[in-house]
Amino acid sequence: MTKPLEGIRILDLTRVLSGPYCTMLLADMGAEVIKIETPVHGDDSRAYPPFLNGISAYYANLNRNKKSMVLNLRDKKAQNILLEMVKNADVFVENFKPGTIDKMGFGYDELKKINPKIIMASISGFGQTGPDRMLPGYDVIAQAVSGMMSVTGWPDSAPTRTGTAIGDVLGGLNCCIGILAALHGREKSGHGERIDIGLVDCSVSAMETINEIYMVEGRVPQRAGNRYEFIYPYDSFEVSDGWIVIGVGNDNLWEHFCKATEHPDWFADERFKLNRDRVKNNKVLNELVTGWTKTRKGKDVIKFFRANNIPCAPINTIPDVVNDEHIAKAREMIVEIDHPMEGKMKITGNPIKFTEAEHVTYTKAPTLGKDTKEILEQQLHMSADDISYFMKEVEKK
Repeated sequence: MTKPLEGIRILDLTRVLSGPYCTMLLADMGAEVIKIETPVHGDDSRAYPPFLNGISAYYANLNRNKKSMVLNLRDKKAQNILLEMVKNADVFVENFKPGTIDKMGFGYDELKKINPKIIMASISGFGQTGPDRMLPGYDVIAQAVSGMMSVTGWPDSAPTRTGTAIGDVLGGLNCCIGILAALHGREKSGHGERIDIGLVDCSVSAMETINEIYMVEGRVPQRAGNRYEFIYPYDSFEVSDGWIVIGVGNDNLWEHFCKATEHPDWFADERFKLNRDRVKNNKVLNELVTGWTKTRKGKDVIKFFRANNIPCAPINTIPDVVNDEHIAKAREMIVEIDHPMEGKMKITGNPIKFTEAEHVTYTKAPTLGKDTKEILEQQLHMSADDISYFMKEVEKK
C-alpha cells in the first residue's frame, strides 16, 4: 500500500500556523514537503512555547513528516536554487503579505514560466484582492472581522475569541482542500493553478447559518453562550458536580428525551411541541431541564442518557482528552514520536483516516536546515564546492 499523496513534492515557504497546518496534513498523507526556512532562526514558531528538551512542541507538532532546507532568499544564488527546485515541484505554498512573494521573484506568472504545471497557493489575512488586501492578518483579526467574535461568549460578556486559533486552522484546511482540488484538476487540464486563501473569508464561510439569520430575517445574531440558535435543548446544563452538554437534535429525540426523564408533561406542553417552539422558549425549557440534571452527578447523567440513546457528553478538560481511551488510543489522536533531539514526545494525530491507503506514520520534525545538503545533492546534483556555499547558512548561529 502507498500513501495517497506519495510522489507529490511541495515547496513550503509558510511559517507559524495557517500554512504549516495545511502542509502538515499534506505531509501526513504522503507528500514530500520541503520546508524552506531562513538562516539562524528559521520559522518563527521554533521559538514558541511549550518546549521539550530545548525544542518547541508548537513547531514539532505542525512540522512532523517534513524536510527542512535553509535558504537566504535575499541572496541571488539562493533565489536561483529555489527556482531550479520549482521545475520539479508540484505545489508551492506561501503565507507572506500579498505582493511580497512577487517582489522576491516567485510570483505565479514567473513560476508557471518555469513549470506550467505548478500549483501555487497563498494564504493571507484578507486575500490577494480587494481594498483590504494589504492589511495585516492574524487569527484574532480574522475572528473579529468575520463576525465570529460577535456571537461567541455569553449575552453579558465581551465578544470572545474561540479557545483555539480557529481562523488559522480554517485557513490551513481550506488551503489543503484547494490544493487537493487543483491536483485533481491538473490531471484533466494539464496545467497548474493559483489558489488564493484569505483567513477572513474562511472564517466568514464557517459562520454558515449565522449569516443567514441576518440576511433572511434582518435580525442581528447575538452571543448566546453554549446554546445553539436553531435547535433546543442543545446546550450545556449544570449538574451537581459541574457541567455537561445535551444535544436533542430533532422532534423525535425530544419525545424520547421526555419519556426517558419521565416528563410526559414537557412533551404535552404546547410551548415545547416542535423544535421552533422550544427554540423560542429556550429559557423556560433550560430551567426545567437544569432542574432535572442539577440533582444528579455528571457521570450518572451521562450514563443514563447514553443508555437511552440521548446525545450527551462530558465537557472534557485537556487532560481528559489526552488520556481518553477512544480519542487518544482507539482513534490515535494523541501519538508518540521521536523527539527531534533526544527521547520521545507526544503530538496531536491526523484526523483523516484511510482504509485502503497506508496507515499514517509520523517522523520527527526536522532541526533547522537538516535536509539542505541531501536536497542539493540528490535533487539538484550540485558539486561539493557549490553545496558548501549554502551550508554556511545552515551552520550560522
